[in-house]
Amino acid sequence: MTLTKAKVIENIYEELALPRKRCAEIVESLLELLKQSLESGDDVLISGFGKFMVKEKSARRGRNPATGEDLILHPRRVVTFKCSGSLRERINSEKGIS
Repeated sequence: MTLTKAKVIENIYEELALPRKRCAEIVESLLELLKQSLESGDDVLISGFGKFMVKEKSARRGRNPATGEDLILHPRRVVTFKCSGSLRERINSEKGIS
């Protein structure tokens, strides 16, 4: 099951007993702050969770898989995520993988 923004807002509402509208504002503010940081090229580190990083991708040759046509992929920036060691351990212990 996917965790949606609406579910995050609902969980905050249940945990903190704040008005739903205020919970939605808090979540929106947090997401906007993350987007602004990544847009400016800054990394976002959330201790115990992981790190979001902006990576530069250079131009390269590619191929359209449907037609087989060669093309040039333009340079771009992408967001990558590296989870923290504690999160990795928690995920793997949940599934019985050690």
